[in-house]
Amino acid sequence: MTEHNHDCGCGHDHDHDHEEEVFMITDEEGIEREMVMVYSFESDEKVYAVLLDRNNPESDGVIFRIEQEGEDAYLVNIESDEEWQKVVAAYDEIVANEQ
Repeated sequence: MTEHNHDCGCGHDHDHDHEEEVFMITDEEGIEREMVMVYSFESDEKVYAVLLDRNNPESDGVIFRIEQEGEDAYLVNIESDEEWQKVVAAYDEIVANEQ
């Protein structure tokens, strides 16, 4: 499984008063990292989440697709290059419009 990394650039203020959504993600080297969801967006009727390493917020962010099963939500790697290109384009457009 390949995780696609990119520079988040979301301008997220890490000092918000809201409760952080923290996920434990195992990276390609098998190291478990605490990741914080900093942004979510929709593309092609699917929902995606941008996560940053909680202990290294300056590192590149990662994007996962959010799948819903009943009341449970879980993160799924984006494995299709075609889906990845669409998601990155949608996210880049969102970021450009917010600046």
